[in-house]
Amino acid sequence: MELRIVEKNNQRIAEVLSSDVLIKTPQDALDLIAEVGYYEAIGVILQEDHFTPDFFDLRSKVAGEILLKFSNYKVKMAVIGQFEKYTSKSLQAFIRESNRGREVFFVPDRETALNKLTV
Repeated sequence: MELRIVEKNNQRIAEVLSSDVLIKTPQDALDLIAEVGYYEAIGVILQEDHFTPDFFDLRSKVAGEILLKFSNYKVKMAVIGQFEKYTSKSLQAFIRESNRGREVFFVPDRETALNKLTV
């Protein structure tokens, strides 16, 4: 996995540069959290396609299990993507609610991700 460490507002953010699906299970999330922790980053930027498609099907419970790991280890996460294409009302509500919080964000671009993670 290739990471770029970005510093903004005296905070370190890890940006995942790989083009592969990286997070399929909660263990994959833990592995990423450990890697991010090595660089003393407070958050991580991922792309939508870094996740298994099951992540975006809330009935699979994959999103909840993965986000719980990030929350437990106090690592913020921003996911860059085009989320309007998902028609599930519950997923759209989940995205809106996440974006109101302080830990997980679903954003359209890298700059927004950095701004959300370093507030």
